[in-house]
Amino acid sequence: MNRRWNASAIAKLGLLTAVAIVLGYFEYLLPVTGIPGIKLGLANTVLLYALYLIDVPSAILLMFLKVGISGLLFGGPSAMLYSLAGGVLSLLVMILARKSKGLSIVGVSVLGAVSHNVAQMIVACFVVQTRAILAYLPILLVAAAVTGTLTGLIARYTFHGLRASNANENKREKIDGQTGRKS
Repeated sequence: MNRRWNASAIAKLGLLTAVAIVLGYFEYLLPVTGIPGIKLGLANTVLLYALYLIDVPSAILLMFLKVGISGLLFGGPSAMLYSLAGGVLSLLVMILARKSKGLSIVGVSVLGAVSHNVAQMIVACFVVQTRAILAYLPILLVAAAVTGTLTGLIARYTFHGLRASNANENKREKIDGQTGRKS
């Protein structure tokens, strides 16, 4: 899609970036479990929003902005490497999965979470120079299925709420337009 980057699109992308960073920071502060590498993935709801309700280029840019800014604020080069690998593979899988007929947003989210963990484990194998850490992968994949489902459900219900809100706004505009009132 040939996208025109107008002020509204830039503002929306800036707001989504901020929301993703805040959600990422919240997860950083909130230890979900005592198991390293397991997070809720709440910022993924923002990527799902961009992927489903805006467009693929915006989702890609949002992922890179989130990884870069979060890495500078809360991590470092090592954290950025893991996040970038996970983010790139996860988003690529979600983009492809979204095109599959019959796969819901929850399924897309689960596939994104699983692929995120797979990418991070591949990077870890290179960093620590051993494949022995792959023994930890089944635990991460089960956690990814659970957290991906949760994130997908949050996204689904958020989207339903947004659609209902937009429908009510459109009805209100039609009513106001018929009576000649201005909002």
